[in-house]
Amino acid sequence: MFRSKPGRGKAAGTALLAAVSLMLTLGACGVDPVTPQDARQEGGTDDKAGGTARRVDCAEVKCIALTFDAGPGKDTPHLLDVLKEKQVPATFFLLGSKHVDRYPDVVKRIADEGHEVANHTWSHRILTDLDESEIREELSRTQDAIEKITGRKPTLMRPPQGRTDGTVSDVSRDLGLAQVLWSITAKDYSTTDSALIRQRVLDNAHRDGIILLHDIYDGTVPAVPSIIDELKRRGFTFVTVPELLAPGKAEPGTVYRPERD
Repeated sequence: MFRSKPGRGKAAGTALLAAVSLMLTLGACGVDPVTPQDARQEGGTDDKAGGTARRVDCAEVKCIALTFDAGPGKDTPHLLDVLKEKQVPATFFLLGSKHVDRYPDVVKRIADEGHEVANHTWSHRILTDLDESEIREELSRTQDAIEKITGRKPTLMRPPQGRTDGTVSDVSRDLGLAQVLWSITAKDYSTTDSALIRQRVLDNAHRDGIILLHDIYDGTVPAVPSIIDELKRRGFTFVTVPELLAPGKAEPGTVYRPERD
């Protein structure tokens, strides 16, 4: 998302710069992100995650959410095989044009296998560059396409490049969409080196973190098994974004972003 190309030894510094840039962008737009911890506290004691039974209590367990943007793609079925084998739930922020409409069977499989299906716009346009009607079109087209396949409209969306503002928030609220950002990124769009992607994730992994990867790039899916294995070894439990927020519920229009430890 932020187009620098850090070396292996600069992962932590680059992650910090990206986090600061994102904070400045959100602050300038008057958007105040909510952390998973805050969402859980506001949710009280209800033992539900978005209306369904909660598998884990992330206030007690060291949780982390694995998310994938801009798919599905040709490698997504293999990714789903990996997630099924390792019993890891994920959240997929799906792109409409040339993805949802090209791989409807994969979209259905994502939903059928218990992953969270979410919205990443129709054509990956930067929402803060658009007017209200264009933002609505970008989001609603993907909502409708996903509902046609799965029978359910998403409740989560991720704005391209994490760029949001008051207008984006207002339209998201109207469409019933909460906005989900991230705290851990491998910048996998900039490399095909699976070992580097793995190391960038592991160097920055933290409790209540949200990992951003893309299942459309060649180096990403091969990195996922070892990422999962190492994070499990470190005591992390993988959850979907709604589970990370539970017993809080993702509120439409609100921006959710973890804070690093």
